[in-house]
Amino acid sequence: MRISTKGRYALRLMLDLATNCSGDPIRLKDVAKRQEISEKYLEQIISVLNKAGFVRSIRGPQGGYVLTRKPEEYTVGMILRLTEGSLAPVECVENAALPCDREDDCVTKMIWRKLNDAISGVVDGITLADLLEWQAAQVNDYVI
Repeated sequence: MRISTKGRYALRLMLDLATNCSGDPIRLKDVAKRQEISEKYLEQIISVLNKAGFVRSIRGPQGGYVLTRKPEEYTVGMILRLTEGSLAPVECVENAALPCDREDDCVTKMIWRKLNDAISGVVDGITLADLLEWQAAQVNDYVI
């Protein structure tokens, strides 16, 4: 399984909104500049996030985007599944998987289930708030 730029950039976008939230909407242009990501590409990603209710758009000259929830209410898994779809390593371990003819005899399915559980355990156990803490710790680790 490989996370595409869409998923990685969505996570960076959400983290940027969480990091820079001061009550005022954040312009996509500013996020693009800080994150060094094309504004056009961010527009595509923000559209998906907006439709899902993860962010809210505020129109006007002072407009931009704000998170609709607190950072601790977003998991990395929520964001990645929204932009990437399933994170399952193989189709047969997805929640809505079609029955497989080999399911009863497939020993490798146990590997895929364990891998899927491990991935889900990691991405569903980390929130934007956790990323904010890690980011602050990284900045504060500077020593002379």
